[in-house]
Amino acid sequence: MAWYDESVFYHIYPLGLTGAPKQNTYGEPVHRLNTLLPWISHIREIGCNGIYIGPLFESVGHGYETTDYKKLDSRLGTNEDLTSFVAECHKLGIRVILDGVFNHTGRDFFAFQDIKQNRENSRYKDWYCNVSFWGNNSFGDGFSYDNWGGYDLLAKLNQHNPEVRDYICDVIRFWVKEFDIDGIRLDAADVMDFDYMKALRRTANEVKPDFWLMGEVIHGNYSRWANDGTLHSVTNYMLHKALYSAHNDHNYFEVAHTVKYVSDMTGNRLNLYTFVDNHDVERIYTKLRNKAHFVPVHVMLYTLPGIPSIYYGSEFGIEGRKERNSDDSLRPALNYNDYKDAAKTNPCTELIAALGRIRQNTPALRRGNYKELQLQNTCFAYERAYEGRSVIVTVNNADNEVSMRLVCGNAKEYVGALSGERVYASDGHIQVTVPANFGEIWIPSGMCNIISAPIKTAEIPASPEPAVMVKEEPKKPEPTQTQEVKMPETIKVDINKPYEEMTVEELQEAILEEMRRNGPVTDYMLGTVRENTHHGSLINWVRSFNRK
Repeated sequence: MAWYDESVFYHIYPLGLTGAPKQNTYGEPVHRLNTLLPWISHIREIGCNGIYIGPLFESVGHGYETTDYKKLDSRLGTNEDLTSFVAECHKLGIRVILDGVFNHTGRDFFAFQDIKQNRENSRYKDWYCNVSFWGNNSFGDGFSYDNWGGYDLLAKLNQHNPEVRDYICDVIRFWVKEFDIDGIRLDAADVMDFDYMKALRRTANEVKPDFWLMGEVIHGNYSRWANDGTLHSVTNYMLHKALYSAHNDHNYFEVAHTVKYVSDMTGNRLNLYTFVDNHDVERIYTKLRNKAHFVPVHVMLYTLPGIPSIYYGSEFGIEGRKERNSDDSLRPALNYNDYKDAAKTNPCTELIAALGRIRQNTPALRRGNYKELQLQNTCFAYERAYEGRSVIVTVNNADNEVSMRLVCGNAKEYVGALSGERVYASDGHIQVTVPANFGEIWIPSGMCNIISAPIKTAEIPASPEPAVMVKEEPKKPEPTQTQEVKMPETIKVDINKPYEEMTVEELQEAILEEMRRNGPVTDYMLGTVRENTHHGSLINWVRSFNRK
């Protein structure tokens, strides 16, 4: 397997973590990136061996309006600072991937500035999509162009233009030569041109062995983006949603359904990038109605199929909520000295460190086949089996303990990696008790050199509301996951109409119609379609069904 398949990532939004100003004055460099050097040992201490950091390059504000792809943002320092940061990571065996914002640029990018100055005579007028000098934009430039997400601040690159492709591929080569990076996360991959991504993949194959391309994809058939010709992996937003809502709703059927749905979609051959929060969504500690669910949520993140990632600060159990359409509270400045002892003093950090250690020392959790063992609304058990070794995971989202009798492998004794509890197999089964709002990883005793003192999960605050005892019901299908949702006929879609000419509503209906061809449309599936209102993303999604 490649290095990234064996990794646990630590995700850093550097402009936020370092406390950089919100707007770039393009002044003298301020070496804020160097303040992240102490964090590297912390990242290693909590069991992460990969860092995803970005955006990093010169930009106007939040980092995704790139001004210069070959210059570290002045608010963070110099190119030499980034080279040193990556080198320090490599010394500790930590790989580094950067944010590649290759779908669009900022308005201060040289090609866009040339269009502003030279208009019809600019040699770069075809570097952007649908530039028209008969229109206008929200900045009053006297010409219009396609953007990302409705923001004229983010001008969409014409990815069909060979010059654009060559330029971006050269940027990738520069990043590897200058900074020695190990991969790139493609921002807004779900609205990028597929031939463009194939060119990026060819470049990735050229620059370094096992150079990783991972893409931000929110909706659609993940295998459309991640395959032998385009990207190696994509973000698993489906599992992200299922992990927190299954706990809030006491409904593990949602997680089980999502794992199966994604596995069927990808042919069980893709290792997707999994997470419970990131720089665009609210912190997991904020989203959980019962804070004690921090434990089972993260046990599942580290043990279900996928490549897990921790967003900086969430290992401390910090809060972060979207406020007034701002992501600022999701991207706070943190002082390393305030958290340097967290792995020993903070129960949330202690849990994350334990899970990182367990995963890195248990091949079955990284490579093993997944099998569902027992499923009810509030308790769930599954197996990860590899080379004859069976590791069993149990989680419980109820406020009362649960007893489970589970089929096990051929080991005679299993040890709970988090609690240290020992159980013995009888007739091919183990009987385990999972405490309220807890999770456990049961490992054959012969592999238990990774066990340390039991973690102090009792110190993670439970819900401030009175505890509700949940009586376990017999296993039954969850209506929201398995029953077809009856939808009124509201929009008739002309199947001969080009996707580019369809409205958002027409594209949504076209996607739903394709889904209906393959089976019942559940309310979960319906919700993912209705929530996506990005025209370009919907076009790529409907095309992922490969019908036209």
